[in-house]
Amino acid sequence: MLLGGCSSWISASEFGALSFVLFVVSGTALTRSLRFEMRQRRLLTRRIVILGCGPMTVKLLEDIEAIEGGLDVVAGVIDDRHLPEPWASRIPWLGVPAQLGEIVAAVRPARIVVAVADRRDRLPLQLLLESRVRGIIVEDSMEFYERLTGKMAIEELKPSALIHSAGFHNHGAAETTARVVSLVVAAIGLMLSAPLLAVIAIAIKLDSRGPVLFVQQRAGRNGQPFRLLKFRTMRPCDEPGSEWARDNEHRITRVGRWLRRFRLDEVPQLVNVLRGEMNLVGPRPHPTSNHEIFSQRIAYYLLRSTVRPGVTGWAQVRYGYANNLEEETEKMRYDLYYIKNRSLWLDSRILLHTVLVVLGGQGAAAVRPESHHPNLTPSAEYTAKPSPLHLVIRRTWSGRAAARPQVEAVRR
Repeated sequence: MLLGGCSSWISASEFGALSFVLFVVSGTALTRSLRFEMRQRRLLTRRIVILGCGPMTVKLLEDIEAIEGGLDVVAGVIDDRHLPEPWASRIPWLGVPAQLGEIVAAVRPARIVVAVADRRDRLPLQLLLESRVRGIIVEDSMEFYERLTGKMAIEELKPSALIHSAGFHNHGAAETTARVVSLVVAAIGLMLSAPLLAVIAIAIKLDSRGPVLFVQQRAGRNGQPFRLLKFRTMRPCDEPGSEWARDNEHRITRVGRWLRRFRLDEVPQLVNVLRGEMNLVGPRPHPTSNHEIFSQRIAYYLLRSTVRPGVTGWAQVRYGYANNLEEETEKMRYDLYYIKNRSLWLDSRILLHTVLVVLGGQGAAAVRPESHHPNLTPSAEYTAKPSPLHLVIRRTWSGRAAARPQVEAVRR
């Protein structure tokens, strides 16, 4: 519109009011972001005892170590068996669940995290109740993990936990608000960035042969395909061998590498927002060629389709790009957290993070290094069985009469 000669004048009073609104929204998002970081630190400032030694305990220990840089906060674990190596030599084994009372009196933890996989007749309920009454926080491992990391442990997630949990406000006022904000921001963004988009288009044409825009079929809400628009950042090829960014790094053009660094290749997706195919914030849409594979291999994957995909998302700002199925599973943990906790303030926080990434040039200039475990064959220990809820979702959205058993998640 600007290139066509249209212009919009804003008076000093209107500009001041608009600046004030943007300042309040950005300040609130920044405050909530800082509160999240402070909450992570607060959760790890007092001694923790973990009840259980299964895969969920190992996952907790891995993330506690990654966040805090050490495991001094974990006083030890309680279970009938010891932790697997190398954790057994690093984390004290305090005793069996029947000794919980004596262990609490000796260790004096501030929090007991219950990470027992099979809880039938295994939980010392009376001893846990006595600890709770005495002021010790007793918390389920899934809730603790979610608040600590900003993602969900889908390997241990039961359908009942999703059904009965708070959140998942993906309809009514929440959906309407997200849609209105997306439309307004997309319209203003396209109008103000029109000169820059024209310059980028010229640079792409001068840098390499091929079209300016890259158009690809992506899976949208309820799995419906749509044509996603991006600036072309790679040299065209007849038959790309892989969808992973790592496998196509050699095809990235000079202009494309710069566009990816500042995420400017994603700006044309504002047109998809105006069309109603995407929102400003949401799970990133996957190519339709990968949608069926991921729905078979990643637990609860089809829950991503309950909301519109986004130009940016929680998994994008917290994790980045994925290069294999294992990393896509990790991103799914963040996407599920977003779908459960979706709100205007979380969207504002994601947008603020995205702006900081763009201004800092911390986009996709460097492809995430290959996983230390490129083999995607699932191990028996960490393979999640198909959940009943997941099978129902597959039958409903894919139209199949029955869903075959499948490997849903892999954790190395």
